[in-house]
Amino acid sequence: MIFLEFDNVEVIDRIREKYDPLAGLVRPHITIVFPFELEMTDEELAEILDVRLKGITPFKIELQGFSKSEDTFGNYLMLNIVKGQEAIQRIHNELYTNEFACCNLGYKYVPHITVGKLENANDLLCAYEEVQKIDNKFRTIVNKVSVEMIGENEQSIIVFDKDLKNNRI
Repeated sequence: MIFLEFDNVEVIDRIREKYDPLAGLVRPHITIVFPFELEMTDEELAEILDVRLKGITPFKIELQGFSKSEDTFGNYLMLNIVKGQEAIQRIHNELYTNEFACCNLGYKYVPHITVGKLENANDLLCAYEEVQKIDNKFRTIVNKVSVEMIGENEQSIIVFDKDLKNNRI
C-alpha cells in the first residue's frame, strides 16, 4: 500500500467518515497488491520489495475528482489519481507479474484512493453526485511503500515500510 499525507487531508477524511466503513481503521491509501494470504515471512516480503522496487525513487502524485465503480466486491466511491499513476501502475505490474502472480484476480487495475463503500448502487450514485462539488487537488510525494497486515478487527497494522529514497539501481 501507499499511505499518503496531504496538507488538506481533512477533506478526504470527511468524505471517508461519511461513506467508508473502514475510515476509522485505515488511513487514506492506494492499494498496490490486494489482500492475500501466503506463507511468507516479513523478511521474505522485504527481500521481494528490495528487488522489485529497485530503481523506483520518490515521485510526485496528484489526485482530483471522483469516480464510482460497481463490481462483485461492492459499490465504491474513488478519488482519482491525475498525476503519478504510471509509477503506481509500474509497481503494481512488477509485483503481480512476479511473486504475487497467484494473487492476481484478473481485474483491470486503476490506481485510486477508495473514499467510500456503499450498500447499493443508489446510495453510490447519491454519494457520487454529492462529491462532484469537491474540486480540491491533493498533492504529495510518495516516499515509501508499506506492507500492511489486517488485524482481527479489520484494523490496519503496518508491518514495515520500504523507503524509496536512495533506491537507485
